Amino acid sequence: MSKIALVTGANKGLGFETARQLAEEGVTVLMASRNVEKGTEAVKKLKEEGLDVQFVQLEVTKEDEIDSLVKHIDSTYGKLDVLVNNAGIMHSGEPTGVNTAEIVKADVLKETFDVNFFSLVSLTQKMLPLLKKSESARIINVSSILGSNTVQSDETSPWSSIKPFAYNASKSALNSFTVHLAAALKDTNIKVNSAHPGWVKTDLGGKNAPLEAPEGAKTSVSLSSADFTGKFVHNGEEIAW
Repeated sequence: MSKIALVTGANKGLGFETARQLAEEGVTVLMASRNVEKGTEAVKKLKEEGLDVQFVQLEVTKEDEIDSLVKHIDSTYGKLDVLVNNAGIMHSGEPTGVNTAEIVKADVLKETFDVNFFSLVSLTQKMLPLLKKSESARIINVSSILGSNTVQSDETSPWSSIKPFAYNASKSALNSFTVHLAAALKDTNIKVNSAHPGWVKTDLGGKNAPLEAPEGAKTSVSLSSADFTGKFVHNGEEIAW
């Protein structure tokens, strides 16, 4: 049986390109999307390219949908080899051009963390039994250099001026999860890493970003076969936490 990968938020942008590139490597990719119509259309596009992709519905914040997906993967494939935690948001209620630490609303923090952190932890934990059935499994948490506290505290860094607190803090928490989970699984068949895709032209990255989605997806795809664990990486280079 070929490798089985699950990519969340796969109907567009980085998730879509990550699914495409994994499928081009011969992986069977489960493309998760909360929107059935958009997810089905994305799968259709890649199937027309001759790629082995399947649509699965998943709203990452809904525990019952996570549970249903776990059962589906277990009964259909019996394992999971690659989990790409790609789904994430930059809340519309948080301006990106200012430091929002003094003004961010509690509901914006909660909603951002719900998608970018809490649901991701829950999904990953529930997928672990399937990942442990793989001969060599990989978990890729799609993070951001904006979540690096080292970078954020370095005033000489061009990234340090970008301080939407809810988003950045959610990615910092995600990075902490990567470190802790990698340590917990160090004696298993599973390797866990965080990926910084770069500043990419997506709905989140905006039209001024210098990278196209295919280039941004490369880091996650490369980590699907990485021989190391507990690292924060962009394009083959390690980033400080």
